[in-house]
Amino acid sequence: MPRKPRVEFEGAIYHIMSRGNHQEAIYRDDKDCETFLDALDEACGRTGWGIHAFILMGNHYHLLLETPEPNLVAGMKWLQGTYTQRFNSRHKLWGHLLQGRYKALLVDGSGGDYFLTVSNYIHLNPARVKGFDPHKAKLSDFRWSSFPMYSRPTKRPEWLCVDRTLGCLGLEDTKSGRRKFRDYLNDRAREVGENDSPKDFDANWANIRRGWCLGTDQFKADMLERIDELSGKRESFSGREVKLHDERQAEDFFQQGLVILGIDEASLLAMPKGSDEKALLAWLIRRHTVVSNIWIADRLKMGRADCLSRYPKRIDETEDKALAKMREELRIITILRD
Repeated sequence: MPRKPRVEFEGAIYHIMSRGNHQEAIYRDDKDCETFLDALDEACGRTGWGIHAFILMGNHYHLLLETPEPNLVAGMKWLQGTYTQRFNSRHKLWGHLLQGRYKALLVDGSGGDYFLTVSNYIHLNPARVKGFDPHKAKLSDFRWSSFPMYSRPTKRPEWLCVDRTLGCLGLEDTKSGRRKFRDYLNDRAREVGENDSPKDFDANWANIRRGWCLGTDQFKADMLERIDELSGKRESFSGREVKLHDERQAEDFFQQGLVILGIDEASLLAMPKGSDEKALLAWLIRRHTVVSNIWIADRLKMGRADCLSRYPKRIDETEDKALAKMREELRIITILRD
């Protein structure tokens, strides 16, 4: 039976979960976790995603992810592919790291109840692990989770969104609101840890693990209608139209970048493939879109696609003040788009 197409639309919310191939670890140490979060940071910069909750759990991860644009498929392909490459390179491995297809549960964010259920499910993962002592351990002790970041606003990445989760509980992102949220989840963690069947503590958790959609009957009906519309034009959903959308977005960055740099297209294309101007535009497009290196190398006339990564990296790491200034001026384009 063919797989159902991914449902993508503006403002969609998903619970994303993926496990290691053969249940093997996808994070061997803290450095791997840092590498994954770096990749997630880049993916959010490219796609505009907001992450409401996340947790990295040894052989799997969970994300509560919102897509302002319909780009889940392209973004997840980049995120998982990039992390796999970096993990394999670091550990001198090759082949698949993650098993099969990632799970993408559609979440109804309209009323708050279903959204909060998934947020809690993610943050309470450590409390469901065998050996969790509810009288000694605290969720905030678990480093690789968004939960401790909720209490430390200065430590949050730009893509971590806390207002919706706090708002579901009638709280605000203030010192008092953050304290009440921390106490609320630590209390829930103790309740889960003391439960005879922690995995079934909340009746909705089974639906999160096994379902494809979590929400009201009307929300499910709306999502089924979207799937029905997509089933007859699978190519449009996952292929041609998505690709064209991404390329149009990259072309938009390209044209705006030319204006910021004060050059025309013909002059740029005549420059050497490693020129600062081309490197800056490659950085802008690669950092903020999900088009392929092949597209960038061909559009900017930068030679071999497999060598393109060195140029954006040079811009990211530059100590040249003039080049860094131009990079920041190009970054304004992304701020204005937001």
